[in-house]
Amino acid sequence: MKIALIQQKCTNNKELNRQKGLDAVRKAADQGANVLCFAELGFDPFYPQVIATEDKLKLAEPIPGPTTEMFSGLAKDLDIVIILNLFERDGNHTYDTSPVINSNGSLLGTTRMVHITDYDCFHEQGYYHPGDHGAPVYQTKYGKIGVAICYDRHYPEYMRALALSGAEIVFVPQAGAVGEWPRGLYEAELQVAAFQNGFFTALCNRVGEESKLTFSGGSFICNPDGKVIARADEGKDQILLSDIDLDKVKESFAKQLFIPDRRPELYADWLVKKT
Repeated sequence: MKIALIQQKCTNNKELNRQKGLDAVRKAADQGANVLCFAELGFDPFYPQVIATEDKLKLAEPIPGPTTEMFSGLAKDLDIVIILNLFERDGNHTYDTSPVINSNGSLLGTTRMVHITDYDCFHEQGYYHPGDHGAPVYQTKYGKIGVAICYDRHYPEYMRALALSGAEIVFVPQAGAVGEWPRGLYEAELQVAAFQNGFFTALCNRVGEESKLTFSGGSFICNPDGKVIARADEGKDQILLSDIDLDKVKESFAKQLFIPDRRPELYADWLVKKT
């Protein structure tokens, strides 16, 4: 598997952003990438910077819809897998959703963000209903893929669920801003998740200055040993490419030791407690 994380700035022009994304897909595929991922809300301004209004909620789109159709055709033509992240409307509900498009152009399914936060400049509870699709893992011709959308990466339960369903690599579409968390924390968190669960992690971060936030970029990839094996620059558009050796998954400490030695019969009582 060769993956590409497409870190690109967004304007207020969705059509321009999508075209820029299509061009980046072609460029990454020309360099050998066969699984590609975009950042959170990769073709839109980051709406939750401001409190939700009816006008903002009307910007959500259906899946399948115009954006997935554009990228599905390209995925089929180039024989690649594409992971998007969109502001989805499904009936009266809206979600933060990652469609996963297979290499034949079909929609393998959608991952919806499960845990929804709300704090200054991240007013997400007004935009998104909690995801109701669980923690799916997608079988592709290149490997087994999981998706943890932004805030979900903070939950070890979610990451472990992906591991137990066989994920070999977990993509994380993120909107991480400059100064939001201590420097290096994103990497440390996903290094530990990769090590504990025996999969690759690949965080594709948003980048660029917007109305209230400046998104930092710095997308990166960790192997199952918990080592960062590739890192994008901060503050600019970039396609981060990396070869992924999936043999490292079955050789990992997690697959050899941690997961076989689990005691799941104990955990239910532990995990229902609330602080």
